[in-house]
Amino acid sequence: MLFRNRRILFVLVLACALTALGAEPFEFAWPQWRGPNLNGSSSVARNLPVTWSATENVAWRVALPSWSAATPAIWGDTVFVTSAEEGFDGSKAETNDKILLLAISREDGSVRWQRVIGSGNQTRRKQNLTSPSPITDGRHVWSMTGSGSLQCHDFNGKEIWSRDIQGDFGDFGLNHGYASSPLLYRGKLYLQVLHGMRTDAPSYVVAIEKATGKDAWRVERPTDAVFESPDSYSTPTIVVIGGKPQLVVLGGDYVTGHDLDKGAEIWRMGGLNPERHRFYRTIASALTIGDVVYASSTRGKPFLAFRPTGTGLLPSSAVLWKNELGSDVPTPVTDGKRIFVVNDRGIVVALDAQTGHISWDRQRIEAGTYSSSPLLADGKIYAVNEEGSTTVLSAGDDFEVLAVNRLDSRTLASPVAVGNQLFIRTADALYCLAKK
Repeated sequence: MLFRNRRILFVLVLACALTALGAEPFEFAWPQWRGPNLNGSSSVARNLPVTWSATENVAWRVALPSWSAATPAIWGDTVFVTSAEEGFDGSKAETNDKILLLAISREDGSVRWQRVIGSGNQTRRKQNLTSPSPITDGRHVWSMTGSGSLQCHDFNGKEIWSRDIQGDFGDFGLNHGYASSPLLYRGKLYLQVLHGMRTDAPSYVVAIEKATGKDAWRVERPTDAVFESPDSYSTPTIVVIGGKPQLVVLGGDYVTGHDLDKGAEIWRMGGLNPERHRFYRTIASALTIGDVVYASSTRGKPFLAFRPTGTGLLPSSAVLWKNELGSDVPTPVTDGKRIFVVNDRGIVVALDAQTGHISWDRQRIEAGTYSSSPLLADGKIYAVNEEGSTTVLSAGDDFEVLAVNRLDSRTLASPVAVGNQLFIRTADALYCLAKK
């Protein structure tokens, strides 16, 4: 018994240490929007299914109140999803349609608890007020709504703290509503509010203490972008420069790097809207590998790779490579050597991360519109279109389609993998898929 307790203690200490480094804490976790590695990949998921249907290789299926683009967050045996009642679309009077946080058993799909985290749900094209994804650290879960309600609950559903971001800092002014997910990193939640289409208020970035909900810092994030181009629906990420992590924020025609302690802007890279278009809003998030940042602009033009080792406005010499093969909505995924891009029209391309050279030239996968971001796990890439069809690709040197699987339900959320299970959230249900 003593040996067993010591082993459990060691595993817990190791998990905490890995979490502090921003690495994968343990096998059964997908803690936030782009997963444990912040790049849409899992290096520990194994034996994932290649084929499935609405009945084949379905471990369980749980009905959800409504559709959402939010990705599930998973820790251990608990899956967290946000959902909502239907909401209004501006054609009728506002309702009290509730916004919900659900805790679901990863073992059998039963709903453990459900909490109301907002009301007055609204829909705007592909968004409603549940678009930001939940985040967890294994002890607590944080949820953000498109109306700015930010809450912390424990794993039993008890509210720890809550706050109103719009009430504190002013109304969001994005054309299609707020959709950025918070980033959890080393004890803080980092939120970006980059807007301008429907407001003259400045954009900003805020760091919030995860334990208390109090501000650690808030800084304005200026831009000279015009009309809709200041709007960004991306999520911040982390880059490590000279051994020190920095916050990366993408949108408003720029990528910026910020000091994690005080929020001060360290560097800024332009060139994402070279012709100064008025409708260059940003959706796909930035990607990082080591000390290199990869950023895609509207419709993937341009797609930049640069090393931000300087300060201030970075020169063009910081750019390692540039092309027009990026994506508009889906965020690319990487295995650390290659970058796999799935664009909105279902065209995939694989690029050498160091040089930008094409590993797979442009290939079309299952027809449809792609809004969810691809997953890379178990040597495979999972790309889901809005009609609920998933193309499974080999993440190897050559382009190879392994399977196409259909669930026939509108799908905007990105797939995630934990253990030997694949999770796909459609408009009406959350599927847990596993080999039988």
